[in-house]
Amino acid sequence: MQKNISKNITNKQNLITPTELKKKLPITENIKKQILLSRQIICNIINKKDSRILIICGPCSIHNIKETLEYAKLLKKISLKINKYIYIVMRVYFEKPRTVIGWKGLINDPYMNNSYDINEGLYIARKLLLTLNEMKIPLATEILDPNTPSYLSELFSWSAIGARTTESQIHREIASSLKMPLGFKNNTDGSIITAINAIQAASISHNFIGINQDGLVCLKKTSGNKNCHIILRGGKQTNYHEKDVNKCSKNLINAGLQPNIMIDCSHNNSNKDFKRQFIVVDSIIDQIRKGNNSIIGIMLESYINEGNQLMNINNYNKLKYGISITDSCINWENTEKILHKIYNKLNKILPLRFL
Repeated sequence: MQKNISKNITNKQNLITPTELKKKLPITENIKKQILLSRQIICNIINKKDSRILIICGPCSIHNIKETLEYAKLLKKISLKINKYIYIVMRVYFEKPRTVIGWKGLINDPYMNNSYDINEGLYIARKLLLTLNEMKIPLATEILDPNTPSYLSELFSWSAIGARTTESQIHREIASSLKMPLGFKNNTDGSIITAINAIQAASISHNFIGINQDGLVCLKKTSGNKNCHIILRGGKQTNYHEKDVNKCSKNLINAGLQPNIMIDCSHNNSNKDFKRQFIVVDSIIDQIRKGNNSIIGIMLESYINEGNQLMNINNYNKLKYGISITDSCINWENTEKILHKIYNKLNKILPLRFL
């Protein structure tokens, strides 16, 4: 009885260390230079030194490597055409926060069969990130587990802290430690104050417990991240309309922050209807055409085919190709339509925004 009084753990397994994983899958100098460049471009967009619109675009979560690479090729092709006014960063989300239960993402359960081979998940994730970076595609993710940035963060150009974790102290400390631009989402209830507090907290130095590259527990001291911004993703109500954006801008300014806002067209802003992302995009375009200078980015949930499909351990070998197994996404055809619409409607306005 005394032995188990403080534990409710039924099994333990050693994980590969960040150093060991990086020895197996090292980053090249060319990829390092490319990521530093893309991070600087995103920082310039956030800080209004670059007039392009930042678009974080891709599937809700990564579950199939072949499909992901097919989608990446499509995104790269259109990115080359519209890069003058739109800077595209691909969503590569490996970890999924669950409201109750469900698949927690490729790192946690890479084979979607409750085997939870996290060592394999980390390997697959890092290998995919290197491949995508070799394709010269800037990458975005959401930080959920406090330890995964030690394995993967060097390969991302932008990251997000989700609605469920924006209030978390450890996630604010991690954001403070990262050398990349980062967005905090508003709370699931729609409150923006928590995200504004998070931006302030992440901008300063912190000391917190983490792991080092050899997997040892250590004390980390951060220098603060000055390139954080808010992401409006809706809550009990949508918050992408002009009045919502203006209110958010005023709150940011009152907090001593720059009014830099990204709008998530999915989640509660689309009322969980993926097709309504078109409506949110139309509102954003209209606001920018009317003179809004605070919207610096847009987030889209997009994949090869539209909608989503339910996944469980009994059907993971029978999943339909190119369809999300988490949130519903617009298909590639509609993704192209949205991206071209933003380009065509704003290409004469964006270069003049911050003059």
